[in-house]
Amino acid sequence: MLVNPAYAQTGGAGFGLANILPLVLIFVIMYFLLIRPQQRKAKMHREMVANLRRGDQVVTQGGVIGKIAKVKDENEVEVEIAESVRIRVVRSTISQVLNKTEPTS
Repeated sequence: MLVNPAYAQTGGAGFGLANILPLVLIFVIMYFLLIRPQQRKAKMHREMVANLRRGDQVVTQGGVIGKIAKVKDENEVEVEIAESVRIRVVRSTISQVLNKTEPTS
């Protein structure tokens, strides 16, 4: 025989902490490297979109740069991309605010 029978019979290790620990470590690493930063970025985007005001210069996800002319409702805004040229844009498609206007007193 090539394999010692006593060595072959000890292969039935139980389901212990040593078997679970690598899975837990992988999940913790994935959480801190992928999930948590993505949640933080999504939260910052939601706050930015909620604080949009008339006069803010914005960039849409399609690359269109314009100034918010009117906040229509909670889901869309009207963006002026040229003089007297306005488009309606869904709020969540605004990727960044270039110039923020000061609130009026």
